[in-house]
Amino acid sequence: MTHHRIEAGRDTVHWGFFDAALPPVLTVESGDTVTISTVSGPADAMPPPPLVVPESLREVQRHVPNRLPGHMCTGPVAVRGARPGQVLEVRIDAVELHYDWGYTFAAPLKGALPYEVSERHLIHIPLDRERMTGRLPWGLELPLRPFFGVMAVAPPPGWGMISTLPPRANGGNLDNKELVPGTVLYLPIHVEGANFSVGDGHGVQGDGEVCVTAIETGLVGTFGLTIRDDMQLSWPMAETPAHVMTMAFDPDLDDCCRIALSSMIDLVVARTGLARAEAYMLCSLAADLRVTQIVNGNNGIHCMLPKSCLVGRS
Repeated sequence: MTHHRIEAGRDTVHWGFFDAALPPVLTVESGDTVTISTVSGPADAMPPPPLVVPESLREVQRHVPNRLPGHMCTGPVAVRGARPGQVLEVRIDAVELHYDWGYTFAAPLKGALPYEVSERHLIHIPLDRERMTGRLPWGLELPLRPFFGVMAVAPPPGWGMISTLPPRANGGNLDNKELVPGTVLYLPIHVEGANFSVGDGHGVQGDGEVCVTAIETGLVGTFGLTIRDDMQLSWPMAETPAHVMTMAFDPDLDDCCRIALSSMIDLVVARTGLARAEAYMLCSLAADLRVTQIVNGNNGIHCMLPKSCLVGRS
């Protein structure tokens, strides 16, 4: 197994879009590990001194075209031998701060309450690497729990160029705060090589991401990328050390709930041999339906079930 590294910059970042036609910046073998740095933030969100704007972010702002509304993503990384119909296992080994600040904003006509504010409000939040806290302007210190809002494979070729903003079957803007180190994300593959990209670093976020932004910041992540030909998925799913998790995305939260729950029933049946009615009842007793986010066009629900419940008949 080989360990690779990609630095965010003008030749490794694509801004605002996914596209099956986008060539990879690196090709690795299944099972390899990749450390990827990311940047985040348009020019109008930059902080004043003494907070430091990395040159890599300035370079992306100057030289990388913002093709569609969306995120700065580093990649894509191809995995040799990956093909449509397989699954890409993304093992999240580490997530670290890339710079010493983040930002959050609220604006008219955005978020869960589009009429809550009448003008744009932008705050810059110093990040303390040692204490892993972010200090808000009114003095509150929030514990940080960094994760990547965007992790994706390339979309199906027929979709063409699409914005990174709505999460879809290829992953993308999942905004799922459970995707921290120790978690494994599974993404259905749609193109040769899979073509994995990552971006939208978050210092911390509540479920819902209600004003559209978390603490938006740059992160550095380390991922193990493995082809799984023993799995079939229609939607992304994940496993934490303690839970299995199904996900769904749709403009209608009710539809998200139905998709995520049905996917969890499928998972329980496959892993335990229980009948679907039994798996359905188990979900009512032990599974939690959580709102991932409600602000990205396609809303998100994730269903979490403790792994200790994946027990068949003795």
